[in-house]
Amino acid sequence: MKRAVLTDRLDLRRPTADDLDELFAIASDPRVWQHFPSGRHACPAQTRSLLERWTASWDAAGLGAWAVRLRGDERVIGYGGCSLVGDVVWNLGYRIAAEQHGRGYATELAREAVRQAQIVRPQTPVVAYLLEHNTASARVAVKLGFELAWRGPDAGNPDETAIRLVYADRPLSREQLGAVLH
Repeated sequence: MKRAVLTDRLDLRRPTADDLDELFAIASDPRVWQHFPSGRHACPAQTRSLLERWTASWDAAGLGAWAVRLRGDERVIGYGGCSLVGDVVWNLGYRIAAEQHGRGYATELAREAVRQAQIVRPQTPVVAYLLEHNTASARVAVKLGFELAWRGPDAGNPDETAIRLVYADRPLSREQLGAVLH
């Protein structure tokens, strides 16, 4: 898989340690964690751990999350893509800097991530794992043609009333759904 992919407006690159500070700035911003405040990164070590998981996905599967830039601009404005989970599903995820919300970058990034996942391992389903009140992410999943595959309590969430949704690009087996819900 190529290290970088260009879309109409975005430059998607495999993240490196040099991106850590900009990635942490996004991951620690409470505005991008409105729907899951306990997920916000409190220290750069959390972002470094996330970067290590992305690197493991890139190394094992040839695809993982990208550092997202606008074409022609070196500043990181987000991160996201598809990472392999349990060797049975691609998990689509992203965070876009709050000042860049509402411009369609999440949808553009998500479309390319799904396209790349289908090139790398077309037999592997792509899922979007989100909280029910995150209607913007649900809209992105629906725009991609995903369908709701599961709805239920969000185990381990500090908000005991939280409902988790799993959207998928195709029907999921029990094993595939189990990998997502672990």
